[in-house]
Amino acid sequence: MFSRRFEPPQAKSFSKTSKINKSSSSFSKNHGVSKSRHEPRQHRRPATAASANVPNETATALSPTGTLTPSIVTLVIGRDQRIFAAHEDVLCASPWFQQALSNQYMDPQNSKRIHLPDDEPEIFSSVLEYLYKGDYYPRLVHNKRRNSWQIEQTEDDGQGSNESTVYHHGVDGDILKDTVIYCTADKYGLEELKRVALRKQGLQSGIQCSTILASARYAYANTPDTDSKLRAHYLALIIRSRSTFKRSGTMQLEMFNGGTQLFFDLFVALCNHVDDISSAQNTPRSNRHFF
Repeated sequence: MFSRRFEPPQAKSFSKTSKINKSSSSFSKNHGVSKSRHEPRQHRRPATAASANVPNETATALSPTGTLTPSIVTLVIGRDQRIFAAHEDVLCASPWFQQALSNQYMDPQNSKRIHLPDDEPEIFSSVLEYLYKGDYYPRLVHNKRRNSWQIEQTEDDGQGSNESTVYHHGVDGDILKDTVIYCTADKYGLEELKRVALRKQGLQSGIQCSTILASARYAYANTPDTDSKLRAHYLALIIRSRSTFKRSGTMQLEMFNGGTQLFFDLFVALCNHVDDISSAQNTPRSNRHFF
């Protein structure tokens, strides 16, 4: 989706796998509607289509004839109040929007306008893209030969670029885009989008320690304590990369500052990891007690 204003964030990205195509795409007139272009990156994103075996919540939002109704909702996103528009049928695939379109979240002066000042325009654009197309850029593709999933790669004059991070005003820094999409999907009740975002995040590589820690902190602040997917992903990631993190000054500073459940969970996970290794090697545990 596109918005009224274009103010590219000064975000750096670190993935080694994603590249951007010069080709442009937008939702057709029969899909999302906006008055001007908005794309927070320097290049337009290529057209995407629903990936295999990824069901789309929007399918249940269509009218009995299988077509979208003409009702359009205006959405005012972020602190800069960027304007998006989408079909009401599509938005109602989300339980949150279904309720928002029928109660106090509506602007009293305009029954088809919703304000979301805490959302990031780039993230909301990806959510809308998913609702219309079943995936968001860069999309998931299935490698039939290897029977595995990967993130699509496109060529752009031989230069690599990266879409793995996004500047988030709430944390005043770069964090992993898929993490923010996961948390946004959790807020809007889009379970399949959460699964897509988590799978994509697991395919990222070459991410800096500081970005991983900032993203993990964001994940803990924006998911319920009952979340067993995204939080566990970060714990496993840090444990796998422990040789890097134990030398990280950023890790030391984050642990010193505290203020999050992350590090206690990490301690428990590390203890469980050591216990598993000990059990696998049939190593007897010490009977000594420490005071």
